[in-house]
Amino acid sequence: MQPLRTNISSLRGTINVPGDKSISHRAVMLGAIANGTTTIANFLQGEDCLSTIDCFRKLGVSIEQNGSDVVVEGKGLKGLKEPSDILNVGNSGTTARLLLGILAGCPFHSCLIGDESIAKRPMGRVTKPLKMMGAHIDGREHGNYTPLSIRGGELQPIHYESSVASAQVKSAILLAGLTTNGTTTVTEPHRSRDHTERMIRLFGGSVTVDDLTVSITGPQQLIGANIYVPGDISSAAFFLVAGAIVPNSEITLKNVGLNPTRTGIIDVLQKMGAEMTIENIRNEQTEPLGDITIRTSNLTATEISGALIPRLIDEIPIIALLATQAEGTTVIKDASELKVKETNRIDTVVTELRKLGADIKATADGMVIHGKSALKAKDVVVDSYGDHRIGMMLAIAACITQGTVCLKRPEAVAVSYPSFFDHLHSLM
Repeated sequence: MQPLRTNISSLRGTINVPGDKSISHRAVMLGAIANGTTTIANFLQGEDCLSTIDCFRKLGVSIEQNGSDVVVEGKGLKGLKEPSDILNVGNSGTTARLLLGILAGCPFHSCLIGDESIAKRPMGRVTKPLKMMGAHIDGREHGNYTPLSIRGGELQPIHYESSVASAQVKSAILLAGLTTNGTTTVTEPHRSRDHTERMIRLFGGSVTVDDLTVSITGPQQLIGANIYVPGDISSAAFFLVAGAIVPNSEITLKNVGLNPTRTGIIDVLQKMGAEMTIENIRNEQTEPLGDITIRTSNLTATEISGALIPRLIDEIPIIALLATQAEGTTVIKDASELKVKETNRIDTVVTELRKLGADIKATADGMVIHGKSALKAKDVVVDSYGDHRIGMMLAIAACITQGTVCLKRPEAVAVSYPSFFDHLHSLM
């Protein structure tokens, strides 16, 4: 249980948010199956990404880590070894689903488990297309939940129509497609984040994108690369919202990733009238980044739905808090994917923000938030439910709450942002 700082009068300063979680995962994975050495700078030292390193070490890959600098000695697509131990992905759905795509093309047996949260998260969305390609996968409910057993090998290309816009589904199929003889394609209902496509090209591979369809023709050989990981915009989102809603605030976030498939939070802030500037925009390899400054703002409500949802799905908890401080009614819909995250984020966001006095209700696929609300608490205990994004959202909510608030399971933030509380306190 951790007491949270409440009723903050101002947040000011400059911080560097840690490296992007999605990119850090993929850098290790693609480095492991490339030929030669891959160096990664600004790697996220969060628990999820450390789970990825641990799994690939068990698959025979030499990985050296010195803080945020990582060196991966790639084994090539055919160089991974059958693990003698179970592959434990911890709390990381990205590790689980993308790793399954790689293991689908490996001619050996592996067992994959995770923590209690992972055991509740659906894997069938990935195991189904991988089975269609020829991988042998079993587990609870016929491979829909961990623990999972997978024996890979010779795969056949497929064309897969995904029912969800999920970068994890798309990436798993593309990674499996690297080993096939022929062209594998994935079509999504909306465009999901494209870090895998960009990074395959960085490693010397070829991917074709045609609107909502992505294709890869195998087999391909990847070559080790040097990678700088931009700051994670999903982590930056907490301080972007803090800067907009805490009085007398001005926060600058340096070197934040600005991949257009991830910048939905910026679009929402701009639509709601936030005072924000973006400067020093540039590219590191294939990923754009820049410096964002946010100031206390007068906000108005908006609707968040449709194709915008995949571009900000991880930011919806903090956007819900943002909406409590906007004039009018904000509607979030088409976001049923929130139900299968680390928690059911529709329910957890609504339950916890109501404890602080927010006027918010759950819907079947999102939330309705009426603002502007004055948040108040008297000896209130809020809970992260072990979900890193819920824990960080509640810490920012406390900043504008009158009263006393304690957070259960604050350690959850270490999954993606180990230095979050230090950075928050440095701004006070």
